[in-house]
Amino acid sequence: MKPSGRLVSLDVMRGITIAGMIMVNNPGSWRYVYAPLRHAQWDGLTPTDLVFPFFMFIMGVSMYFSLRKYAFTLSKESVFKILKRTLLIFLVGLGLNLFGLVLNQGFSHMENLRILGVMQRLALAYGIGSLLGLAVNHKYILHLAGGILVFYGALLGFTDSTILSENNIVAVVDKFLFGTSHMYKDTMADGTRIAFDPEGFLSTIGSVAHVLLGFYVGKIIVDCKKDNELIIRNIFIIGTLFLFAGCLLSYGCPINKKIWSSTFVLTTSGLASLFLGILIWIIDINGKKKWSLFFESFGINPLYLYVQAALLATLFSKIGLSAFLYADVFRPLLGDYGGSLAWALFFVGANWIPGYFLYKKQIYIKL
Repeated sequence: MKPSGRLVSLDVMRGITIAGMIMVNNPGSWRYVYAPLRHAQWDGLTPTDLVFPFFMFIMGVSMYFSLRKYAFTLSKESVFKILKRTLLIFLVGLGLNLFGLVLNQGFSHMENLRILGVMQRLALAYGIGSLLGLAVNHKYILHLAGGILVFYGALLGFTDSTILSENNIVAVVDKFLFGTSHMYKDTMADGTRIAFDPEGFLSTIGSVAHVLLGFYVGKIIVDCKKDNELIIRNIFIIGTLFLFAGCLLSYGCPINKKIWSSTFVLTTSGLASLFLGILIWIIDINGKKKWSLFFESFGINPLYLYVQAALLATLFSKIGLSAFLYADVFRPLLGDYGGSLAWALFFVGANWIPGYFLYKKQIYIKL
């Protein structure tokens, strides 16, 4: 393995998360979704809840590799490129929200445009995390991430914001910044709909720590150079520490994706570290990668394929294609739940085809 080059395992893990995002976001029917493919209603963790944080973690690992070209120093060039990419990713996410709104409601309902979202969170976490990665001595990165998690956990605890309510500080900040009409509407246990955004502005604090933990793992990979045994050992050690810390601290701060709690960051970063270590051992060290081609195709153009899937999902829904294929093709053959999953997998495959073409032509679409 040559850690200074491109880690195939990193592309594969990134591709697994993108394919997972597309699958869980596009069932044939939201009424018929297997339990592991649903997000936790509030506290707790399902396999689906791992997809987004795994991508966030991988983004942090990749940041360490990409920022080396700036010698990890703040400069006019590095800051400009980071801010430019942050803005572009944020605007793409906003554009996806706008596309869905206009297609379904027209231009006359701009007051309902959701400001935040998945891409917007990625943009903010990338931008802030990258600048910190350039500004802070790397021997303090883990301390900085820990400090952020302690501060955010204390903020949630002292404001009684580990429960879903209109008084949750995550919702309060978003309402102050954007207004309720520009926010996502979540459902409480009693069925009441309230303005609460699972990609809220304040909860991005936890996402920044997520990126920094991934950044630290990227540093481990590079620092260990060609000592494969040391790379795997150190990744497994740090991953296990993250995981145990998250599980133990969850008794005081619940593991919760919607507020991106500190324990959610630790637990998912631990699992992501262990998963990455396994993939490095299988793919980059032992060279067993034929099975991973499907995911690698997703992993080299992740943001493009995510945007492509979001646009196609909106269009297919608008023209009734997704409903037709689920109701008249997949459900009669496989039943309610099986048909719903079959449509999701079919949709993943449909998005993979152009991704594979780009992969074969070595075309990389970047912002």
